[in-house]
Amino acid sequence: MKKIIVAVLLVAACTPKETNTVGTIERLSPALDALIDAHASVEILAEGYEWSEGPVWIEKENMLLFSDVPKNTVYKWTEAKGAEVYLTPSGFTGTVTTSNEPGSNGLVLHNDSLVLCQHGDRRVAVMNAALSNPKPEFKVLAATFNTKRFSSPNDAAFNNQGELFFTDPPYGLAGHDADPEKEQLHNGVYKVSTTGEVMLLVDSLTKPNGIIVMPDQQKIIIANSDPAKAIWYEYALTENGVQAGRIFYNATANLATDKGLPDGLKMDRNGNIFATGPGGVWIFDSTGNVLGKIRLTELAANCALSPDEKTLYITADMYLLRVKLRK
Repeated sequence: MKKIIVAVLLVAACTPKETNTVGTIERLSPALDALIDAHASVEILAEGYEWSEGPVWIEKENMLLFSDVPKNTVYKWTEAKGAEVYLTPSGFTGTVTTSNEPGSNGLVLHNDSLVLCQHGDRRVAVMNAALSNPKPEFKVLAATFNTKRFSSPNDAAFNNQGELFFTDPPYGLAGHDADPEKEQLHNGVYKVSTTGEVMLLVDSLTKPNGIIVMPDQQKIIIANSDPAKAIWYEYALTENGVQAGRIFYNATANLATDKGLPDGLKMDRNGNIFATGPGGVWIFDSTGNVLGKIRLTELAANCALSPDEKTLYITADMYLLRVKLRK
């Protein structure tokens, strides 16, 4: 009997750990085959968060960082250890707040430093500590425009020159647009020069959210997370700001059947765009053609690509997810 029991235990110990998955891949164009394998799945890497956001891959440390905005915490995920607390507080360093979303939102790696969009502190800041030894100490990159505080910087991107672009919707304020603490007249999109000068680029969007700089460095795409105008907009950059924007893709009609709004987005080196929106993650080519969707059961917030672009990480409500890409 003992030999039989030992044998059973050995078999159980050698059984591979089952990978939990969620969602499906919807293929709308044959061009998607070059990006995602037909047998690809959406893996659950970690779960249990209030609202996961802002993922960014840190190649030097072989880790993914992401925000839990309501928990005022940045987590790190590694293949070896899974998810762990990385930094807290991450977005609000005060003592009393009425906000339900006080933490960091979008995270960006720049010059080997972590840049955070901080809802509670109403600013964009850089962590003043090494990536390998995180500390809640921050250096402000942008906190005001025309002497007035931002509402709650949401997402950010840098161009090749080191200029910072970020969006400032009111989601971090307890009363959003109606909050008496709101100081800016607009939910704006801003640029910060390498010398720290802040410029208002766009003041016409109702809820600017995710933002990317196109590979040609001549255009930006901004997600508008407004149920009345669920639209991705494209703006051409000029020396003095931007030209009038155009609709990159209008997903407002999709809200009749799918939940979620345009939110975070990322672009690969070939100009393909992975954009969270109604129903999950939309996959566009650089001209706005929809190649497919990663359909999810929960609201998708943001995504990140690994440096080799073989992996897409997705934050979706309580989940951190992964889709392996074909490159």
